[in-house]
Amino acid sequence: MADPVLEAAREAIRQGSKSFALASRLFDGGTRARATLLYAWCRHCDDVIDGQLMGEGRHDWGGTPAERLARLTALTDRALAGEPTGDPAFEALARVAAEVAMPARYPHDLLEGFRMDVEWQEVRDCEQLLRYCYHVAGCVGVMMALVMGVPADDHAVLARASDLGLSFQLNNIARDVAEDAARGRCYLPSDWLAAEGLRPGTHTAPENREALHRVVSRLVDLAERYEASAAHGVPALRNRQAWAVLSAAHIYGDIGRKVRGRGPEALEGRAFTRRREKLFAVIAALPEALWKRRFGASTPADRTGLFTPAFA
Repeated sequence: MADPVLEAAREAIRQGSKSFALASRLFDGGTRARATLLYAWCRHCDDVIDGQLMGEGRHDWGGTPAERLARLTALTDRALAGEPTGDPAFEALARVAAEVAMPARYPHDLLEGFRMDVEWQEVRDCEQLLRYCYHVAGCVGVMMALVMGVPADDHAVLARASDLGLSFQLNNIARDVAEDAARGRCYLPSDWLAAEGLRPGTHTAPENREALHRVVSRLVDLAERYEASAAHGVPALRNRQAWAVLSAAHIYGDIGRKVRGRGPEALEGRAFTRRREKLFAVIAALPEALWKRRFGASTPADRTGLFTPAFA
């Protein structure tokens, strides 16, 4: 029998993220279905706040961003309470939250990230940036860990899952500096920019490319630190889950490394990974996943100085 909620979620992932769709294929069937359901809710909420459809173009969802966020919050609360919503994205959330006993804290953490976007304030320092990155991506990493069977009270592993989400978001920010500036946003810490003689609003001017690239490279360096920390959560996963997680880590990490490696000219366009590069990352991740599952990560396990969320 057809499952309209799951099928709608599958369509969302097909259209919304080729990288996530590729990595999710490595999961076992149950994990893949739950991850797809979670993705559908996250994608829908992101689209409604940004006024897009599947992350592209413009779409009229009605109302102001604040009004749209209020609707998302009300529907999310109904879904988490097990009440019918009549919307496939929220029915998807209700199903996956019930299946993995997901604490309501984490969906609400993501909604807080959307509130931060709606009530945007200049990013003053790295601490503020990391707090934002947790609320728009780190908490998604935590929810994905729960989807993969990590117990909700295993805060040590959930912290590593949050680290992976933070690394993804930091790399996305590095990739999208010019694109964000075009819509009046700057996610780079203003004190980092000031150290290079730059200011938000004029930081992407052509004459600032070299200085800006130094700031962006610093961001990629930070993303790599979180990526390395996240690897310490891999031994808690099953083989296929570890493979999928490391594949995604390499795919997103390579985006930032391209921006850093290409120099100032990388800021003139949007870096991306080609399909063959993604496939190579998937292939390379398999032996690494098996090794880390058996022997652990090779980098130091200490998380001193890294952002740690307040767990539910």
